[in-house]
Amino acid sequence: MIKKSLIGEFDFETENTRKLLKAIPDDVLKWKPSEKIWDIAHLATHIVGIYNLYDYLFNHEELDFNHYKYDKGDISTTSGILAKFEQNVKEAKEVLENFDESKAMDKWTMRYGEQVIIPPLPKIVVARNLLCNHLYHHRGELVAYLRTTGNKVPGLYGPTADDK
Repeated sequence: MIKKSLIGEFDFETENTRKLLKAIPDDVLKWKPSEKIWDIAHLATHIVGIYNLYDYLFNHEELDFNHYKYDKGDISTTSGILAKFEQNVKEAKEVLENFDESKAMDKWTMRYGEQVIIPPLPKIVVARNLLCNHLYHHRGELVAYLRTTGNKVPGLYGPTADDK
C-alpha cells in the first residue's frame, strides 16, 4: 500500500517537475536573485539530483556525502538538464518499483562523515521529507525565479496566471 501510494505521487509529481524544467529558457540559466543563492541552472540541477537519491535511500542504510559521487551532466542548457532529469527519473522509478515495502520502517541516516544531517529515521519518513517535500520546496523557488525573470510558469496543480 505504501509503495503504491509513493509510485502514484512519484508519477504525478514527476510530470509536474518535467513541465517546470521545460519552462526554463536557456537565457536565464545564469540568473540568480542574489550573490548568496544558486543560479537557475544550479537550482534546476539540484531538483534533478533529488531523483538520484532514491537508490541511496531505498537500497542502503545511509548516505555519507564524503563518499557520494554524482555527475550532474551538462547544466549549460535546459536540454542538458532535462536529459539528466530523464535518466534520473528512469532509475528512481525502477528503484521505487523494486522497493521491498516491508523495509519502509527500517532506519536510514544522512551524514557528512561524523556530522549527522538526518538522524536515523524510518525510510518512509525520509522519503516523504527528503524526496518529496524537499523537491516541492525547490520547485517553488524555481517558480519564483521564473516569474522574477519575466517567464511563464506552467500550471502544476491547476491553471496559473499565464493560462487563459
